[in-house]
This record gives sequence, C-alpha cells and structure tokens, in this order.
Amino acid sequence: MEIHTLPAGPIQTNAYLVLDREAGRAVLIDAPHCVWDEISQALKESGARLEALLLTHAHWDHTGDAAIIQATGVPVYAHEADRPLYENPSIQEPFSVPGIPIPVVRMDHVVAQGDQLEIAGQHIEVRHVPGHCRGNVLFYFPALGTAFVGDAIFAGSVGRTDFPGCSMVDLERSIHTQIYTLPPETRLLSGHGPATTVARERSTNPFVSG
Repeated sequence: MEIHTLPAGPIQTNAYLVLDREAGRAVLIDAPHCVWDEISQALKESGARLEALLLTHAHWDHTGDAAIIQATGVPVYAHEADRPLYENPSIQEPFSVPGIPIPVVRMDHVVAQGDQLEIAGQHIEVRHVPGHCRGNVLFYFPALGTAFVGDAIFAGSVGRTDFPGCSMVDLERSIHTQIYTLPPETRLLSGHGPATTVARERSTNPFVSG
C-alpha cells in the first residue's frame, strides 16, 4: 500500500492518494485545486480505480477539484456539519484567494463520529475533530498506522480558529480526545506541511500539549 502526498492549489494544500497497486484500488483524501491531473495520471499508470473521495472539511482549499472528481463517478464522503459550506461555497469568498473558483460539492455519503468504513480494501475509522471547522473529521487507517487529520493539527502547530465557525476551545478538546488518544506511533498527515506523529505532538506541540 502506497501513500502519495500531492500538495496543490494556491496555498499548497496536501491531497493524499492511498493506492494499492496489486489490488488496483485507491482512495483520495481531500482535493485541492489542480490536483486531479496528477491523480488521474497516477491512476492510469497504476491501473487502479479511485473508489472514494474523503473530505476532511469544507474549506475552499481542500475542495477545489472535488466537483471534477465527483463528476467521474467517484462518491464523496463528508460530515454533515459542513454541508452549508459544501452547498453554498460563496460563503467562503471573503476568506479565499481572489479569483479562485469554489465549486459546489454534493455529499454522497455523510460520515459521523465513530463510523467504520470499508473502502479500497482498507478499514477506516472516522473521528469528528471540530474547532478549525465545524465539520472537520479525521480518517484513521489502523492497518497503515496513519490518520489524515485535515487542518486540525500540524507539525508543531494547529489549525486557525479565526474563521466563522471556528473555536479554539473546541479544537483543543478535539485534539485531546480524538487525536492524542490514537496510538502514540500513529503518523499524522495534515492538510499542510510535513508529517508528524501523535507522540511528537503530545510532547512538543506549543499550542496543545499532551
């Protein structure tokens, strides 16, 4: 199983392609602007079929190519709390890069805290981590020892809480109860920047200590 990190879009948001070449199956986490060409090429070269797009949250920089991908028949999984942002993306225009289109995204499957998904041969646990965004979720792949956390936490930092719908109180609670309770060796793949681990952030993160 391979995990490809694909930063894209005007602020280099990370998309992650989880690819099983042998089985010919794949799942994508987040879809920033202009990432689809690179993903489709990777799928073509590997012969894999993209089975799902998992969106960690609805902020514009994570969803720029979601509608394009969805139009190919790939179902989108997302949290109900972010439905207003997915369906009325113009709400985000004051906080986006001027001139960047923000497409409407349809939620094919609604995910919630504690959901257990089986996609592309992987067992995936959903954890709700609001704070940076009301509908931010993480997708934990136990077999890979990896959690895709969106913008809840970064290596040495945390997500912004100065947007509408954000809350530092909620974010701290989410990190303590949903992220720091993962196995210490769990790799955390964030929406921006490099990978880190639960153990590293619990001991060194200056914003939310363990």
